[in-house]
Amino acid sequence: QVHVEESGGGLVQAGGSLRLSCTTSGSRRTLNSMAWYRQTPGKQRELVAQITVGGITTYADSVKGRFTISSDRAKTTAYLQMNSLKSEDTAVYYCNSRYSEFTGGRVFEYDYWGQGTQVIVSS
Repeated sequence: QVHVEESGGGLVQAGGSLRLSCTTSGSRRTLNSMAWYRQTPGKQRELVAQITVGGITTYADSVKGRFTISSDRAKTTAYLQMNSLKSEDTAVYYCNSRYSEFTGGRVFEYDYWGQGTQVIVSS
């Protein structure tokens, strides 16, 4: 059973910082990437940042220059350092781990999600 465990959310004033952590474990498949998404009521979940096991990072335009995603040496723990937080960053943040498996000549991808951690930025 794959586990995706998040921590680090909370309440912070605008301009402040928070650091989210996420650890994935329990899969025999190949880990490809870890990512943070966020969601607010009535809106679709959106990608915030992603890091591949090769170290390639991707950011949403709205967080570039403020958020940094990184991972540990084992690549199974991802961190999201959030600086210069704004009220519009308020959301539930979800960690995603993506695995793949090569079977029958094809590559299948498997996404696993954490339960989410609330980030509230007060203005």
